[in-house]
Amino acid sequence: MHTTYVRHLFHLRWPQIAATFFICFLAAQSVQAQGTGYVRRHLEFYDDKPIHYGFLFALPVTRFNLRHSDTFLESDSAYSIQSPAQGAFRMGFTVNAFLTDHFDLRSTPSVSLYERQVKYRYPGGTERIERRESTWVEIPLLLKYKSVRRINTRMYLLAGVTLAIETNVKRSRGNVSANNRLDTKTSDFTLDYGVGFEQFFQYFKFAPELRFSHGLTNLLQPANNSVSVGLDRLTTHTVTLYLNFE
Repeated sequence: MHTTYVRHLFHLRWPQIAATFFICFLAAQSVQAQGTGYVRRHLEFYDDKPIHYGFLFALPVTRFNLRHSDTFLESDSAYSIQSPAQGAFRMGFTVNAFLTDHFDLRSTPSVSLYERQVKYRYPGGTERIERRESTWVEIPLLLKYKSVRRINTRMYLLAGVTLAIETNVKRSRGNVSANNRLDTKTSDFTLDYGVGFEQFFQYFKFAPELRFSHGLTNLLQPANNSVSVGLDRLTTHTVTLYLNFE
């Protein structure tokens, strides 16, 4: 019988490391602010503009959340089906619209290069890995809550949804027959939330951000083959470190 270990549910070491550096960065900024006297307030009238634009680079770590089918133990010869976390890359631009002193409407359209895997283990020690290498266009719509600005720093929280569309369907399916391959849908809809920290400099604003994304769409394409029969649902799970420049 297949056993799901806790370490597989939280097999995202890279985001944990990123979060540690993120917290250390915030602490260093706080200590620096407390240990100085007069500090020049950069971009003092930044919030007077209704719309701001910028660009971003991001480092996601992504995997599938799996749900086994009722016939997993009966019809599937694999005794273990897992999706390990994989690193990825994302770049795009930022549009931020001012609503109130504490709320903004934000979108970060971007292009992401993903590789998601599903690993099958069979009796006798054999393995099979289904790789889904693809490019996705992602369009989030987020509500941002920002704290009171402290000289040149400000914290924020955000939450919203993202529409994602795969742009290279043929390449992701390859030349392998669909009868012997795991097939997935080409659009996704996710629930997103995260936390960020804004640092104002003389000519720009830099905002590192940690964002979590949970897929709501079942990406599994139903098929009666050896790699699909043991699965009932595939959803995406992604943790991303953003570097925003505005």
